[in-house]
This record gives sequence, structure tokens and C-alpha cells, in this order.
Amino acid sequence: MKVVFPTCCGVDVHKSFLVATIIKTSQNSLQPSYQKKRFSTFNSDLNRFADWLRENDCLDVCMESTGKYWIPVYNVLENDCSIVLAHPKYVKAIRGKKTDKKDAKWIADLFKHDLVAGSFMPPADIRQLRDLMRYRFKLTCFMSSEKNRLQNCLTVSNIQLGNVVSDTFGKSAQAILDKLLENPADTSFDLEPLVYKSLKKKLPELRDAIDGYITPEQAGKLKVIKAHYENLESRKAELEELILALAAPYQQGLAILQTAPGIRSDFTPIGIISEIGTNMEAFPSAKHLCSWAGLTPTNN
Repeated sequence: MKVVFPTCCGVDVHKSFLVATIIKTSQNSLQPSYQKKRFSTFNSDLNRFADWLRENDCLDVCMESTGKYWIPVYNVLENDCSIVLAHPKYVKAIRGKKTDKKDAKWIADLFKHDLVAGSFMPPADIRQLRDLMRYRFKLTCFMSSEKNRLQNCLTVSNIQLGNVVSDTFGKSAQAILDKLLENPADTSFDLEPLVYKSLKKKLPELRDAIDGYITPEQAGKLKVIKAHYENLESRKAELEELILALAAPYQQGLAILQTAPGIRSDFTPIGIISEIGTNMEAFPSAKHLCSWAGLTPTNN
């Protein structure tokens, strides 16, 4: 088989250590030489690993993308080495040959023949944006979960506010809920000052909807849910400010994306750029791009 990378390194990364194997294949020798070393994942030892690669003139590195453990190694090597990040299923060792040292050697053997498909890695600033956008998505999911919990509490308490208002977290619904939580035993308060706009036509329905029984335990739970939701809302707003500042250099790309039908929010195009970057040369065709974006069904 053709040797594409005469000098290269395979890295098996774990939480607290990594095992690296450098392969050197000379033209006159049929048997390549192997050098194996183990390093910890402390930054000082990762710098020693980078020095060891430089001493051996090894600038082509292949490593398995194990959880988040590969990221510290990638951070240290990114500027000096050409790194191929491989999905674990493409570099899995054959049965009976799986140890840390053999894994690193197996990765290096595959890589020297160019048999490893590398994952797409956008530049560092795009990766930072992607990390923040994914965290924003998590916060949105947390907020949705808290909304569902609040609605469940109201249902358990025979409060059918969700049947009358479109959004339980809307201005009117929250004003009514705050008033209910002041004295859960009293549901006979005046509703009219608390509701806005078209809901004023639904006062009789609202009166029936809040005619329930909130136990002290459910009232306490509702207060905790509301406080947590409001806190998540504030944290999400802070995160969005950070995201908008980080996305400022990509205004041209964002403007182009916003011309597509259905893209109106500022954060939708930011989310797209955070996942695929702005350099489309990384994708050989539109089909490759769709596949990376998770829009292509798999053939099994």
C-alpha cells in the first residue's frame, strides 16, 4: 500500500493521559520504525509532547475524537501541526489487538496510508461561537422544561389557566399567577387590573380557570420554578450579548443568510455559521455540506 505520510503520529487520548506512536518509514527500509511515549494531559506535559513531535520532525498527527478529551491536545498542537481528527468508529482496533499502546500504533498505521477520514474542524473563533450557540440551545431547553413543570403544577392544583391564555408565561398570565401566589387560598380577587388587551373579553373564563386549590407545597414549588425560569432568562440574555459580540465580524455572511426564506431571527444565521463556518472550500460539494449539517438521510 502507498505510504502517504512517511513520518506521522497516532494518538490515543484518555482523560488523564495520552499514548502517542511516531512512525518513520524510509524509502530503503521495508520495516518502519516506531517510537512510543505516554504523556499526561496536564498542559506542561502536552507542551513536552509538542516538543517531542518537533524533535522528530513529525508535523502530521492523527487522533481519535474521544469526548472532550481531545480538545486540550488539539489546542496545544493546532498552530504547529497538521491534525486529523478521526471518529472512533473509523479507527477502532481489531478484536484482540486493543490496548492503549496498540491503539496508538493502529491509528498511526492507518493514517500513514491515508486510510482515516478526518472530521471537519472550523477555525478557533468559529469553534468558540459554536460552543456558545450550543450552550444557548441548552438554556432554551432548560427554560422549556421549567415552563412544562409550571404548567404541570397548575394542572395538579386544578388551575386551568393554560386553557384560556395562549402563553402561561405571558404578561397577563404571570400577573394573575403572582397574585395567586400572594395568598393561594384566596381566588376571589379582582382580575380586571391584571389582564391586558384581548384577554379583557375573557374575564369570566379566567375566573373559572383560576378557581382551584393550590396547596402550600405546590405554591412553594411554583415560586421556585418561577425564580429559576427568570434566572435562566437573565443568563440567556447575558449569553446572547456575548454571542452577538463574537458574531460581529461575520455581518456580511449573516446578511446573506438572512435573505433565505424562513430565516428572520438574528440567532438562526449565527447558528448556521457557528456549525459550518464561512469558508465553503472545506466542503467539496453541496451534498457534503448537507451531510455535515445532518440534513442527509443515511443509507443502511
